[in-house]
Amino acid sequence: MRVISVVDDDASVRAATVDLLDSAGVTCQPFASAEAFLASGWLARTSCLILDVRMPGLSGIDLAHNLVQAGHSIPVIFIAALPQERIRIQAAAPGAICCLVKPYGDDELLNCVGMALGTAPDDCGFSI
Repeated sequence: MRVISVVDDDASVRAATVDLLDSAGVTCQPFASAEAFLASGWLARTSCLILDVRMPGLSGIDLAHNLVQAGHSIPVIFIAALPQERIRIQAAAPGAICCLVKPYGDDELLNCVGMALGTAPDDCGFSI
């Protein structure tokens, strides 16, 4: 079973993301922080990570870098609140498939998830 782990400190964004992916038939596991994800034991079962770029404690970018340094190659979809190119460039290095800026459309996110799982064309709006 393929699992998407959603790591976002904003409970409403996290719930909306999980609801959207559930309705599309994608199995999700939500986490309120990077630390909660790392402590959960879900890392080995995660096929893709949806990460908020900025969170208290360990940021999404830091989590992605730490996973790459530890030898994990999980596709990452970053969610950013601000459309700064600097964030997109930072996010590009550690396994980033997409970097979506809030507010983004459901179709954009679903397309990025499809790309991460190898089921969609390369068209999610991620560019650096």
